[in-house]
Parts: sequence; structure tokens; C-alpha cells
Amino acid sequence: MSEDIVRPGGSSPRQPQLRASDADREQLAEELRAHAVAGRIDTDELEERLQGAYGARTLGDLDELRRDLPATPEQLALAVRERRSHLVRRTIQETGGSLGLFAICTAIWVASGATGFFWPLFVVIGVIGLLLRNGWDLYGPAADLDAAEARLAAKGKQRRSEDDRWAEHHARREEQRAAYHARQDERRTERDQRRAERHHRRHGR
Repeated sequence: MSEDIVRPGGSSPRQPQLRASDADREQLAEELRAHAVAGRIDTDELEERLQGAYGARTLGDLDELRRDLPATPEQLALAVRERRSHLVRRTIQETGGSLGLFAICTAIWVASGATGFFWPLFVVIGVIGLLLRNGWDLYGPAADLDAAEARLAAKGKQRRSEDDRWAEHHARREEQRAAYHARQDERRTERDQRRAERHHRRHGR
């Protein structure tokens, strides 16, 4: 698990220059006390680090005080909850994107005459499958957040590829429609010119 996930609650190593809040300082103080109880640091070092924690100005200062200490069970549990919540939001976003694709496919099916097998159903089946598999990996007895994250990444890549193909198809149709109208305008212009020439010959005699 990466450090930015292990260190929840405002002590992200990606932004060490940010100012620390009283809640950030108190969180580190609680962590240090837990490490003292576990025997990782003695009483003198605990007092020294607590003074440093309460006097810290930035998140980077706080991270330096915990740099050589492992994450506590409470931190790990919080990190798992935050990661699971993030993956749930991504699942909802991917589901929304897939439902949008289903709506587009349904529109194509209807525009083509709404005959034959309702093939957009396969998109719905895929959405249901994604929800069930991610629900199992996120909340099942053998939760596997890595598997859910990898599946969401693959699904997002697939949806973007499908969106790109649809955009290309739509662009080609627009080009064909524009070319058709251009030919129609050209033929109309030629007919008007021939009609004007016949009119001129007829009345010019």
C-alpha cells in the first residue's frame, strides 16, 4: 500500500508544504502514543516527538516525525475505508458511463428500425456483471481492492475506446452527410444554369 494511502487524514506526502492544522497535530500525537505503548519508542523519545508534533508548522514536519514508524492498525483500517469509498465512487461513475453507452446503442437500434434481437442488452449485462464483481471484491468475505481497482481501470479504458469509436463513426456520418448535401447543391446549381441557358436561348431569338 502506498504511503499516500497509509497516511490518511491530511498528512499527504504529496503536499508537505501545506500548513498543519490542530487536528493533524493531535492525530500524530495519538499515533505516537500508540507506538509508545507498542514499545517502538521510549518515554523520552515520545515526549521529544510530541513537542515536535505540537510545534510542527507544515504537514511535511509531521511526516518527518512519523517517517521511521509503521502505520498503526487504526490508520490501516481508515486507509482501507477511504480506498473502498473511492472505488465505490469510481464504480458508480463507470456504471453511469456504461448506461450512457447503453442509451446510445438503444438509439442506434431504434433508428435502424428496432427489428431483430435487442443487442444493446449485452451492455446492460456487462454493467450488472461489473457491479456484482466489484461488490464482491469490495465487501465480500475475501475483499480484494486491487482486483476491483484493476477491473475499473480496464473498464474505463474500454469505455473510452468505445466512445472514441462512436465519435469517429459519428464524424464519418457527418462527413458523408455534408458531401451528399454538397453534391445535391452542385446538381441543383447545374440544373439552374441549364434552365437559365435554355430560357436565354428561347427568348434571345
